[in-house]
Amino acid sequence: MDADLRAAVLALRVQDEQWPFVGHVADSLADAAVCPGSEALALVVDDAVVGYVRIDRRAAAMGDHPLADGAVALRSFMIDAGRQGEGLGRRALDAIHAYVAGRHPDRERILLTVNVRNEAAVHVYRRAGYRDSGELYHGGLAGPQFVLWRPLHPWNP
Repeated sequence: MDADLRAAVLALRVQDEQWPFVGHVADSLADAAVCPGSEALALVVDDAVVGYVRIDRRAAAMGDHPLADGAVALRSFMIDAGRQGEGLGRRALDAIHAYVAGRHPDRERILLTVNVRNEAAVHVYRRAGYRDSGELYHGGLAGPQFVLWRPLHPWNP
């Protein structure tokens, strides 16, 4: 993300019921700016900003979770409310996967947490190839979260 896209990223909105799960883009951008290894990415389709995601080179927020070692963390993923329902979430997750695999070839997987009540997001992640670790993460402010992961390379089971 660069300065030219910042205003469009800050203008992104999600459905009211999604706010507790996603948070505010401005907070994520500010945090990404001071966290080493963190990247703020605008999701763009046909020159229009349609979403946002933050990638952290290390999944440090997961602490000593076994899947955190060798993982890149996917955080603050959102598609603008006006563009939801177009299949952009799945397309964006595939593009993010390709980007991370190329940018971080030494990493083994993408790891994320998603609130158990955020059924729409869970569905999109699972359709995009994310696997359930079978464990819940209890560190989020909005309640328990599934721990999902997707291998970055075909040889990573």
